[in-house]
Amino acid sequence: MGKTIIEKIISLHAKKSLYAGCVGICKVDFCFSQDGTTSLVLDALSKFKRKRKFFKRYAMFIDHSSPSPNIGVSQVHSSMREFNKKYNNFLFDIGCGISHQLVVEEGFAYPGALILGADSHTSTVGALGAAGFGVGSTDLAVTLITGKNWFKVPATYKIIIRGKVPFGVFSKDIILYIIHALSSNGATYKSVEFEGEVLNDLSVEARFTITNMSIEFGAKCGIIAPDRKVFRFLNRLGIKRYNPIYPDKDAHYEDTFEFDVSKLTPYLAKPHNVDNGAYIEEIEGTPINEAYLGTCTNGRLEDLEVAAKIVKGKNIHKDIKFLVAPASRRVFRQALKRGIIRAFLDAKAIILPPGCGPCVGTHQGVPANKDVVISTANRNFKGRMGNPSSLIYLASPATVAASALKGKIADPRGYLG
Repeated sequence: MGKTIIEKIISLHAKKSLYAGCVGICKVDFCFSQDGTTSLVLDALSKFKRKRKFFKRYAMFIDHSSPSPNIGVSQVHSSMREFNKKYNNFLFDIGCGISHQLVVEEGFAYPGALILGADSHTSTVGALGAAGFGVGSTDLAVTLITGKNWFKVPATYKIIIRGKVPFGVFSKDIILYIIHALSSNGATYKSVEFEGEVLNDLSVEARFTITNMSIEFGAKCGIIAPDRKVFRFLNRLGIKRYNPIYPDKDAHYEDTFEFDVSKLTPYLAKPHNVDNGAYIEEIEGTPINEAYLGTCTNGRLEDLEVAAKIVKGKNIHKDIKFLVAPASRRVFRQALKRGIIRAFLDAKAIILPPGCGPCVGTHQGVPANKDVVISTANRNFKGRMGNPSSLIYLASPATVAASALKGKIADPRGYLG
């Protein structure tokens, strides 16, 4: 019987043939943690009696609370820097950007790689044909000591996305639509392989949005088989050595779902669940107080560019706070060079440093009670942005930018012509 992509990747790293449901001990190619999880990793490491040189392919990212909002977080950042000085691992400090963006930019992710992250959205790397698993801090500590970890091979769902993407619809609209259709636990502990002509047409940056949010309907990981677009993307990053993995024709899929997006209109998630979906026509005109463009889901150059085209030469609504956070320093520089940042500043948006910013709710842009926020983030749970009394809508960068101009949830198609 043939194998799915995840069955092949885990088998190669376990050096034995494995199928869904099997357990294997695998060599890990790269692992990481961020400032919200690293202190737990270091605590777990301190409890291991037998120690040796730690796994060198380990990076720490200061991105969730960057710069620090309080003394406690500052102490966490300090402990990360001290660990880095002692063990000479990779450290990406304040202003470098979001872990999931940097894992890609710095060449840690590539087709066929097995990556562990102490962060749930590690599945982002699946857009390159890698297997990215979010794990607990203790599991990550085990990998730092042994360079390995155990894995139960997940069964695989296949999601085929067909049709032609309509005007004003983006990858964020598509994945929100799929999550609504399957529900927030519709693919629990499954590997999800995305394919179809729509995926072929999407840029690599747009595909990251799809795999990033695969965790939001319960998937263990989301994977897109690499193609020439991915190879060109990797070549621009200087990545030449990798092992692209493809499913066998007779691979077994636990289930297959097909979606035709030809008639899809801009799609959003309403409070307080990611699967609480709605078409723009259903909620257009809802007043908002804050708009947020950024995060590991939609803070890339392509996202900033489409939003900047909408606001260029215009002013943000006088009652709206429009926060913009590039996903990395590299993205920030590219956006500066192309005039994207200037367009936001002229429109009276607020530019934040590269990082997670308001997404987590520890600082930067915490909404007031009853405030309504429209965001490009991946989650809108109650309290996600720091205030359980606020309401968060999720949408594409285009919809967020259009809404910031109008002061209420707006259809981006009227601004994209």
